[in-house]
Amino acid sequence: MTTTAEAPAATALSPAELDAHVRAHLPLVGHLVREMLGRLPAHVSREDLISAGMAALAGAGRSFDPSRGIPFGSFATSRIRGALLDELRGLDWASRSVRARARKVETMQQELTGRLGRTPTQAELAEAMGVGVDQLKTIDEDVQRAVVLSLQGFTAGSAEELVPERAAGPEDLILHRERIGYLHQAINALPERLRTVVTAYFFDERPMTDIAAELGVTESRISQLRAEALVLLRDGLNNHLDPEMLGGPGGTGCVARRREAYYANIAAQGDLNARLAVTTPLGMPRAA
Repeated sequence: MTTTAEAPAATALSPAELDAHVRAHLPLVGHLVREMLGRLPAHVSREDLISAGMAALAGAGRSFDPSRGIPFGSFATSRIRGALLDELRGLDWASRSVRARARKVETMQQELTGRLGRTPTQAELAEAMGVGVDQLKTIDEDVQRAVVLSLQGFTAGSAEELVPERAAGPEDLILHRERIGYLHQAINALPERLRTVVTAYFFDERPMTDIAAELGVTESRISQLRAEALVLLRDGLNNHLDPEMLGGPGGTGCVARRREAYYANIAAQGDLNARLAVTTPLGMPRAA
């Protein structure tokens, strides 16, 4: 009596063939991650999902059994999607029961809104669900505590860049603009030669040799005039912005009288509106 030979089992893939399958399906991970990211918040890390997907693809290669007749692509897709979902669940601190209660509250709120034609009160919502108002608040608090904010949702940088922005407030901005305005007025109030040196050296960025040739003096004299102008500017600004920095009365001599005249000339340059007009509302210099 002849016996029917059993069909030979499907030959298992060699390690080299499995490795070739995995390498050929590497783009599949990126495709599935892109597909999932389109429905996720911006703070979810693409790199974390890619890493989980790659690990799942490698695991699919190790456990793939060709005798089942399932194409490797379909088998790997199922494994990768499962790994991505597991990764997302790991980022969610809320338990399934918390999410389920939250969905019930949301569904009931939508039903009551359609029935009443307005947003229901907490008491009406609690009564419709058969719970107390306190329990309803507890559900909401549980959901709020489960919200996860990833640091990757912020701009990458140092710890100082992750704290609230330190931009100047309205009052600080006004003071900053007024100081700039005072500086412009103090420069305009300088004696002509000192004003020429300051403007040419600091604003036009001309070398001292050119300024000295224009004024017909030595380069050393230009350096002296620049130092004299800076001292005068400093005292003029302190006189209007921080008089205590002047260090007491300036004396009664000729030099003191010239300084007092200079301070008065700064004040005569204009009021607060004139000083603020030098900059834009954001504190940027206006075009000449």
